[in-house]
Amino acid sequence: MNGKKNFWKTLARQKTLCFMALLPVLMIIVFKYVPMYGILIAFKNYKAAKGIWGSPWLNPVLKNYHTFFKNVNCIQIIWNTLKIGVLTLVFTFPMPIIFAILLNELKGKIYKRIVQTISYIPHFISIVVVCSMLNGFGSTSGFFNDIRAFFGAARVDMNNGSTYFLPMYIGSAIWQGVGWGSIIYLSALSNVDVSLYDVANIDGANRWQKIKHIVFPSILPTTTIMLIMNVGNVLNSDYTKILLMQNSTNMSDLETIATFVYRQGIVEGKFSYATAVNLFVSVICFILVFGANMITRKINPENSMW
Repeated sequence: MNGKKNFWKTLARQKTLCFMALLPVLMIIVFKYVPMYGILIAFKNYKAAKGIWGSPWLNPVLKNYHTFFKNVNCIQIIWNTLKIGVLTLVFTFPMPIIFAILLNELKGKIYKRIVQTISYIPHFISIVVVCSMLNGFGSTSGFFNDIRAFFGAARVDMNNGSTYFLPMYIGSAIWQGVGWGSIIYLSALSNVDVSLYDVANIDGANRWQKIKHIVFPSILPTTTIMLIMNVGNVLNSDYTKILLMQNSTNMSDLETIATFVYRQGIVEGKFSYATAVNLFVSVICFILVFGANMITRKINPENSMW
C-alpha cells in the first residue's frame, strides 16, 4: 500500500516530466507495439481482401518455415547475410570510437569543429547517390581504378562479380557512419573529469597512457551498450544498398535474407512467406542481444543493459 502511495506521490511531484514523456510513449505504443499483431501473417494464408483476422491459418502453421529451410539457396542466403553482417560489425564498429578519440585529442577548437562537421555530411547523403558513386568509381575508368593504375595494377571492372563488393560495401559504410557514430562517444568523453588529466600530467603520463588509463575506461560503458545493440543487427544488412549494388553478374552471391524478404514480399506478393522469414530474423537478433547482454553481465554487471 505504501509503495502505491509513494508511486503516485512521485508521479504528482514529477507531473511536468511525465507530461513531456506522454507523447513519445504514445508514439512508441502506436507505431512499435500495436503493429506487432501483424506477425500473425507469418502463420496465415494471408489475403489482403480478407485482412489478417479473416485469412485462414496455414496447415501446418509453420509451413512457411518448412518452405524456407527446404529452399536450395537457404544456406547460401544465411551465409551471405552472416558474412556481410559480421564483417561490417568488425570493421565499422571500432571506427567511430577511434575517430572520437582522435577528435578529442585535437587542441584547436575551430579546426576540431570543422573536421567534426565535415565528418557528419556523408551520413545525410542518400543511399542511391552513394551507390551511384560506387558504381562510377568502380568502373574501369573510375576513381578506384585510377588509384590502381597509379600503383601499377591493372584496371578491372569492380562492379562485375562479387570480388570487390565487400570492400566497397564496408568502406562506404565506414565513410558514411564514422562521423555520425562518433557523436555518442564524444558526448561520453565530454563528461570525463578534467582533473584526471591534470593528475596524469603531474605523474608524467604521455598521450597514449592518458588514452589507455583515462579515455578508454570513461567510454567503456557506452561502448559496451553500443556493441550489444549492434550485435543484434548482424542479420539486418542494408538491403537497399545491396539491391542497388546487385547486377546480373553477382545476384546469387549477394542475396541476403533482407533482399530475399524484399523480393518475396514486395516483388512477388508473398506477404505471409516474407513475414515468416523476417520474423525468424527478428527472433535470432533478439537472442543475440540477450546473449551478448548475459555475457556482459558475467564479465562486468555494471556495463550490461539490464
